[in-house]
Formats: sequence, C-alpha cells, structure tokens
Amino acid sequence: MESLLNKTGAGASSETRIRQSSERTQAGFVPTPTGAYTIPESQASDEIELSLILPTFKEAHNISAVLEVVTATLRHVPGLRFEIIVVDDASPDATAQLALDKSAHLPEVRVVRRENEQGLATAVIRGWQTARGEILAVMDADLQHPSEVLHDLVMEMRAGADLAVASRHVENGGVSDWSLARRMISRTAQLIGLVLLPEVIGRVADPMSGYFMLRRRAIAGKALNPTGYKILIEVVARGEIGRISEVGYIFRERQEGQSKVSPTIYFQYLQHLLRLRAAMLQRSRFVRFCLVGLSGVAVDMALLYLLGDPKMLGWGLTRSKILAAEAAILNYFWWNDAWTFADRVFHQRLASQKFHRFLKFNAICFIGLVLNVILLNIQFNLFGMNRYVANGTSILAATAWNYLINKRLSWRTARVSLREEPAASLLSLSDELNAPHRQDHHAQ
Repeated sequence: MESLLNKTGAGASSETRIRQSSERTQAGFVPTPTGAYTIPESQASDEIELSLILPTFKEAHNISAVLEVVTATLRHVPGLRFEIIVVDDASPDATAQLALDKSAHLPEVRVVRRENEQGLATAVIRGWQTARGEILAVMDADLQHPSEVLHDLVMEMRAGADLAVASRHVENGGVSDWSLARRMISRTAQLIGLVLLPEVIGRVADPMSGYFMLRRRAIAGKALNPTGYKILIEVVARGEIGRISEVGYIFRERQEGQSKVSPTIYFQYLQHLLRLRAAMLQRSRFVRFCLVGLSGVAVDMALLYLLGDPKMLGWGLTRSKILAAEAAILNYFWWNDAWTFADRVFHQRLASQKFHRFLKFNAICFIGLVLNVILLNIQFNLFGMNRYVANGTSILAATAWNYLINKRLSWRTARVSLREEPAASLLSLSDELNAPHRQDHHAQ
C-alpha cells in the first residue's frame, strides 16, 4: 500500500481522544478516530468475533470484488460473527463511496473515510480503534491476498494463537511471478530487519506480511507508533505476543489498479526499524545494566588512580584494584537493585532481603573481581600495557559474567513477568533485548 506521512499522537492512553461510533453518520461513513494510536480494551462486542480491516487508497477497480469475495469467504466460516471495515485515505477515485454503496448489500461492511491522515499502518490502527471484535485482522484490498486463507487464520486463532500470520515463507507459501530483482529486494529488506531487530523479525518467517490476525488484548492499551506500511513489525515489537502460528499462502500479482511500491516505502521501513530499535533499547534490562556498569567503571578508574597511581598515593596495583573494584561493586548493586531489576524486587524491600541480595551479589562479583585482577596484572606486568587501558579491558571481560549470573541468582526470587523470564541458555544474551520469547511457532 502507498506509504505516506504519518503523524503520531503522543501521550498516555488517558489523553487519547477516540471519537468512534457503530452508527453511520448522515453521509454514511463511520466517524474517524482521533488522538493517539492506542487500541481500546473495552471495545469488543459479544456480537462480533472478528474485525477485518481493509486499508485502501485508489482501489476503485478492486474494492467491489474484494468485498464480495471476502464477505462470502467469512460467511462460510462456521459460527463466525464478523465485520469488515474499509479505511480509505480520501481516494480521488471514489473508492470510499464505492465501498459504502456496496455496504448497502453487505451489512457486515463499514466504511471509514479519512481526511486528515494518510498511510497504511495508521489506517489499520484507526480501523482497529473502531473495531468491535475480539480478533483484529488486516489484509490488502487489491486481491493479492487470497481470501480462502482467512478460514485457516480464523481456525488458528480459535486454536489458541495470539497471532496468526499468512506467510509466503512457510510450507505451501510463495509468490506468483516475482522477478529475481524483486525477490532479492524483499529478502534483503528482511535480512536488514533481522540484523537490526533480531528479537522481533526472528519470531515470524514472513515479518513483511500484511495479512494477519491477532487478539485485541495483545495490543490493547499499547502506545503504537507506526511508520510506512509494515504494521506486523510494530505489532510484534510492542504487543504482548505469545503463541504465533503461520499459514502458507501464494502472493498473487495485482490484476487491476496501480502498485503502491516505491523507494519511499523502503526508506520508511528502515526508519521504522531504527525507531523500534531505539525504543526497545530503552526498555532493555541489559542496556540498563551496562549503563550502571559505566558508572561503576568511572568509580573504579577514579579510585584506581587515587590509590595506585605513582603521582597520587602510589599503593600497590593489586591492593588498589581490589579496593577500587569493591567500591564499584557497591555502586553496581545500589543502582541495579533500585533501577535495573526494580521490577523483580518490588515485593522484597525489607532491609534483610536487600542485605541478602547484596551478599549474593558480592560473592558472585568476587569471582569477576578475581578474573579482573588476574587479567589486569597479566596485561600490565607481562605485556606492559597502560594500567588504565588494561583495567578497562579487564572490566569488560567480567561484565557478561556478572550480569548473567547475578540476574539468575541475586534477583531470581522476585516476581517477574512472562516477557522477562529467561528461557534461553545461560550464555544466551538474545533475551536481554527485552524480546518476547518465541512460543509454539506453528507452520502450516
């Protein structure tokens, strides 16, 4: 879909003003939501199970056909109560009016016509904000997504998936007549995403898919901030996604209308990846630990200079290092307990509990200290390195040990959320980027 400028509403959900209604206005269109891009939690209706969003821009040649075929497909899903919401960005070819005319014969169809916003990703979110279903979904309105896959996606959701994705890169999936260049561009974009956001892109075989379903509760109340048209990446990165299922499908070539793919889309995709990377780093426990570590390095270096430098007190290197490191350990513990692992010690604020954590922390760091002192002496005494350069490299060598072991021992008894509980091996750092863990990944 065409990538256009997105304007993101800021602020907490309490500041969000979402004007929406299940009733048609006099003109026939559903009012467009405004405010922050946050999905409400209380919008679901017992009468609607699935809300499918069709974002459109200049799809006059396709909209009537896609509404007919999608409605027919969903009506054949046993017991499914659904709605189809067309969100059009004021198409000059009257796409919105054609959809509205079609809704006179298809009562499941509702139409939103946006005047002041544009962009596929934001159109999907505005559609979800007006939706009444517990399952939220999206697909293209250009007939490139086969409607028969909707049945399989609904079945996966009913089987317990939090997210069901129609994928080109699993069994029974693929593309119809793509050129080698287009295939290479698509795979390169996915590879770039895997490098920048491995904990997000790596969770699904086809992160570029625009054809999927998810549970409302997975993203309800989350502050979404999409750019461009890759809404699935935003959902996986910011949502509470547990079980993921993927259903293979063949991506069809467009038969009518004009393709919206342009170089701008790929620029916005890269911009979106970088924005998510920055946002997730801010939430990363390992990044907080490293920031605290930098403050400890400053304490360690300063005391090593004051105690051991020949121009200052001139004490022995080993004695100076031990005292400097112990001061740094005190600094590490204070900030990690109050900030890095604050969520884990929320219910363990008694002085005795804090002292118990400190003893464990100090005992574990003692092993790191021994490693630190040995490496410092080897580099300084045997290889003649500058004492401060040698000290810095020795500190880096002990950082991974201190983090991984203390995380599992010093702060292991406190309550943690499912998204923070380590599921990887002791030496894995992949979960430290605050990623949800991959669960029950099913390919059809």
